[in-house]
Amino acid sequence: MRAALEAARAAGSASEVPVGAVVVRRGEIVATGANAPRGTCDPTAHAEIVAIRRAAQVLGRDRLEDCDLWVTLEPCAMCAGAIAHARIARLYWGAADHKGGAVEHGPRFFGQPTCHHRPELYGGIGESEAGALLREFFAERRR
Repeated sequence: MRAALEAARAAGSASEVPVGAVVVRRGEIVATGANAPRGTCDPTAHAEIVAIRRAAQVLGRDRLEDCDLWVTLEPCAMCAGAIAHARIARLYWGAADHKGGAVEHGPRFFGQPTCHHRPELYGGIGESEAGALLREFFAERRR
């Protein structure tokens, strides 16, 4: 989660919402992603998507069934769909997202009968630090 938090800080420094993600395989970081929709003019450039795309390229395959994803914020529905399609084995996230999250909140994507792959789910890891990054980012924008 430390590496995901570092990526989130980098996203915040680039005026992106501070969310970071890391794909890990056998204890080694395969790829890192940071939110980049504004900088790339790509609404799909969420940290999870960026990290999954990079990991798939590094490993040379579209299925990441032996990989884990660590992300600082509960994934949205789009990212949950990408996680399922990538066959991520385990999903770890920090802060809950009561408005846009889709794992514990909203549509609870992985609990839907149409979801073909369900990773193991572990929430609240590094929650206070991840939440603080987001609160500080948005508080600064409101001034």
